[in-house]
Amino acid sequence: MKTCTLNTGYEMPLVGFGTYQLTDPKADEIAIITAIESGYRLIDTAQAYKNEEIVGKALSHCQVPRNDLFITTKIWFSNFPGDKCRKSLEESLRKLDLDYVDLVLLHWPYNDVYQAWRSLEKAQHDGLVRSIGVSNFMPSQLIDLICFNDVTPAVNQVETHLYCQYRELQNVMRRYGVAHQAYSPFGRNRNMDMYKEDAVTVAAQKYGKTPHQIALRFLVQSGISVLPKSSHADRIKNNADIFDFVLTDDEMKTLAALDKEDVLVGNSQDATYTENMIKRTV
Repeated sequence: MKTCTLNTGYEMPLVGFGTYQLTDPKADEIAIITAIESGYRLIDTAQAYKNEEIVGKALSHCQVPRNDLFITTKIWFSNFPGDKCRKSLEESLRKLDLDYVDLVLLHWPYNDVYQAWRSLEKAQHDGLVRSIGVSNFMPSQLIDLICFNDVTPAVNQVETHLYCQYRELQNVMRRYGVAHQAYSPFGRNRNMDMYKEDAVTVAAQKYGKTPHQIALRFLVQSGISVLPKSSHADRIKNNADIFDFVLTDDEMKTLAALDKEDVLVGNSQDATYTENMIKRTV
């Protein structure tokens, strides 16, 4: 699996396996093992997904050395204040049955972000995590965090797909050396029109790929790490099979022009979305 180099010097796979909503102890453990057997080395989980133990069991059954794996988890914002961040990270390590995780992210830019970030800085210093980052941070939030803390986030994981490419955010992340990682690279299939676009269907036919593979290839070729998710073995394998072709410059420009700034999943800039998110947690 091809990788990108983080600002910590560690290598992160460009394609990872997302585990959101994979909570079936048996079926989804098998899905994670299938992903690893299919060549995935990055497994992405989170406290809010309530599946860290499932991920941990799957890892214990795989034959891949720990050093060859890249495990990400995320701290939920109710665990940001005081010593909750450190304690919740230690609990995540226990559930994952790991001595360290490769990447820990602050899941949303809510609550006591500064306290939580400084707790992660200490956890990184103590060897509990190799790289630390954020998720769902928009340009002003990311710049603020970088300018008033010692450690620059290694990664910002945000919803990114053909219809939501975050051009301004991409420019900010490049300027500060923060890797862009895409969750929901298919927009959770909430708008299937993106796969009917001529730019997508023509490329899919030309290269003998599915529209979803074209969408993933576009992001990866743009320097964005992706986290497709599926519990179906054939789709798991197909989502990783995007490195045997290269889109032309003209195809990349045409696909980039599909951007509608259409946030389909999670929008930390939207007041109603933020209020509802916080109400469900508090």
